[in-house]
Amino acid sequence: MSSCTVALSNSPVFSPSSSSSSSSSPRLAWLNKPRDRIRALAGGEPSPLLKRKRPARLDIPVVAVTEREVAAVPEVAEVEGDGYSVCCKRGRKDVMEDRFSAVLHQNQAFFGVFDGHGGASAAEFAAENLEKKIINELEKSDEIEAAVKGGYLATDAEFLNKDVRGGACCVTALIKNGNLVASNAGDCRAVVSRGGAAEALTSDHRPGHREDERERIEKLGGFVERRNGVWRVLGSLAVSRSIGDRYLKQWITAEPETRVIKLEPDHEFLILASDGLWDKVNDQEAVDIARPLCIGVEKPQPLAACRKLVDLSVSRGSADDISVMIVHLDRFC
Repeated sequence: MSSCTVALSNSPVFSPSSSSSSSSSPRLAWLNKPRDRIRALAGGEPSPLLKRKRPARLDIPVVAVTEREVAAVPEVAEVEGDGYSVCCKRGRKDVMEDRFSAVLHQNQAFFGVFDGHGGASAAEFAAENLEKKIINELEKSDEIEAAVKGGYLATDAEFLNKDVRGGACCVTALIKNGNLVASNAGDCRAVVSRGGAAEALTSDHRPGHREDERERIEKLGGFVERRNGVWRVLGSLAVSRSIGDRYLKQWITAEPETRVIKLEPDHEFLILASDGLWDKVNDQEAVDIARPLCIGVEKPQPLAACRKLVDLSVSRGSADDISVMIVHLDRFC
């Protein structure tokens, strides 16, 4: 068994859009403190303060970061493993909030990319624990989608019990018995190359792009509104699913969406990446750039492909953390 769960601060290898209206949203007596506003939406008693047509911006508390964590994370981290490669680049923040994991057993493999917000704590916790939780669920039942869901929810519950702030978007791939099981919560994405054609295996959970997600939030008494050009849950979080995010948990679920496909010979490679890539590079572009370095060459260079995708996103103006993982599927067929 080979196991590699990577938190970037300890990586082993280093190198230097929608127009939905919020007019139907509930209007409450909004308080001056974010926690009071959330408590009011959750059914608490608001104080009789001045009402506003629009609530003030909801500020999610930020996790305190130690000097060691800041100092230990390089600008770029790269890892090349058995059948997978990863390149991560820190954005303009002083702290890298992305994490990833790769766990290889004799008869199965698990890969994940985790994009933290409000600090790296949730992403690091998910990278270290999500695979274990899913495997625990699989030992109880052979129903793969239920096991993945149970693993995500158990990871979320355990993180919330730690009373640590922040959250993380996740995309994972479990390869078992010739099947590829792709799951996500948030806006990290999985894209597979099938004979050179890109196919997204996940759908981003962004409330401005997913009408079903907006409706789910509104049914729970929340709302979605546009802030600084981005549609956000309660005017704050730009994703509608994640692990963590304690102060929005009534509306932000960790339940993943999962798709299972049977691996075929023309399934070439899988790209798992954070939104730092997908905000600047579309699915087919990513496959077109990576494929010449991965397929039909005497010496594949998947790490170079990861690096090239990261560089392209940066050249197009990305200021976010960017994590790109490429998994060679023929290694697992």
